[in-house]
Amino acid sequence: MTSGSLNARRRERELAELASGERVDVIVVGGGVTGTGIALDAASRGLSVALVEARDLAFGTSRWSSKLVHGGLRYLAHGELGLAHESAVERGVLMTRTAPHLTRAMPQLFPLYPSTSRAQQALVAAGLRAGDGLRRAARTPSSVLPRPRTIPAAEALALAPGLSPHGLRGALLAYDGALVDDARLVISLARTAAAFGARILTRLSAVSVKADRVRVRDGVSGDELDLFARQVVNATGVWAGTLTGSVKLRPSRGSHLVLAPGTVPMGTTSVNIGVPGETNRFVFLLPQPDGRVYLGLTDEPVSGSLPDVPTVPESDVDFLLSLASSVLSRPLTRSDIAGSYAGLRPLIEGTGGRSADLSRKHAVLAGSDGLLTVVGGKLTTYRRMAEDAVDAAVRLAGLPSTPCRTSRLPLLGAARREDLSLVDAPARLVAKYGTEAPRVAALGELDTEFAAPVSPGTEITAAEIVWAVRNEGALDVEDVLERRTRLALIPSDAAAATPRVAELVDKALAGLT
Repeated sequence: MTSGSLNARRRERELAELASGERVDVIVVGGGVTGTGIALDAASRGLSVALVEARDLAFGTSRWSSKLVHGGLRYLAHGELGLAHESAVERGVLMTRTAPHLTRAMPQLFPLYPSTSRAQQALVAAGLRAGDGLRRAARTPSSVLPRPRTIPAAEALALAPGLSPHGLRGALLAYDGALVDDARLVISLARTAAAFGARILTRLSAVSVKADRVRVRDGVSGDELDLFARQVVNATGVWAGTLTGSVKLRPSRGSHLVLAPGTVPMGTTSVNIGVPGETNRFVFLLPQPDGRVYLGLTDEPVSGSLPDVPTVPESDVDFLLSLASSVLSRPLTRSDIAGSYAGLRPLIEGTGGRSADLSRKHAVLAGSDGLLTVVGGKLTTYRRMAEDAVDAAVRLAGLPSTPCRTSRLPLLGAARREDLSLVDAPARLVAKYGTEAPRVAALGELDTEFAAPVSPGTEITAAEIVWAVRNEGALDVEDVLERRTRLALIPSDAAAATPRVAELVDKALAGLT
């Protein structure tokens, strides 16, 4: 294995190698969770790989999720047993083998108020028991994800103090997986792929794509060049149709509101609120390790041209605030919103009906020109999507390959949960960097300038900014604020940190030359 560090110097060197005409086995277009998952799968099988991304790692949908690692409960309600089982298996893989450091168990409360009938309570409880059956079938231990149970109102209020006590007769308590940060999962996948020799190249826009080559425009130099492969895979998610006419998608928007720390007293337990008139749709109040709370999400169809960065419409804001306020002791208002974000789901066009009812299954499609395209799916099942895509590439291009090994391949920084507690670094850093946390902390120990937070009100240190530039492929201030630290989820936090982050990025980039 080579180094897993990504930075401007490595990008320049590897782009020059490909520009010389070298042909790799696989070129992946798209730097989200699916694309980086494909790059890792292919590289770990011994194939030569290049990944090209128009903007930055996790620039698109992969950073706009609810940060949950779903076990497939919702799919059971739609009768998609295979997809439900696949989700539970992949959740277990992430939480127990490949990324224990980036995942955690999230308690989920389903509060029971007078508006929840006994029949509805029984239906949800039955669903949670079925979900626990999926966990057992996937062989995820109860020490990682405890069994569901019914709890009294007093315990529910102790777990989620922000709930209204009026009429609360208890709650159902269950557990699902959650990511510390979805963008960090993508970055870890990319760096692990790089450690297996994959070239991870951001700021390369695909101008045209064929089965055996990609013409790209370098966002740094402005030059255009051709990159050659034995097989090209289109993994651009909701934008896949812009590169091929053989794919039909029905995107849907998932909106979230970001509540600043202290806005809603939630502890570490999420609250699931049933959408009126729906049997299996919920809005979530999702507490984060840094104290923020995410309120989401919607599922609305999107038509017309697709924006690079979706925004949250006023109708979604009203819907989310109203539904959350129905179970809280203090109603939420617009003044409680510190930030917002929305993501677009790349749903495969079905036979009609609402986007909320479309399947979350994925597909690997070969166009008449031989281009492979991966669409659909969910963040939780990225690894299985990648495996299917690489299997298809190997068959289509006749590539020599070993079997997939990613279900047993720890990402950089991963370790068993019991071993992570022994890592000699602050717990906050261990949750983001795993076993690499001491290396990040050491930057602050070697230079006291790097030990201090980048701005008041955040624990993120200068060392983390330098690490992002030296090792995580960050090329500018936006990369750091938007996708390496997530400070930009609250615009005021980003504004406060920008001067110091800009200074550190310039210094770190200069140190690479």
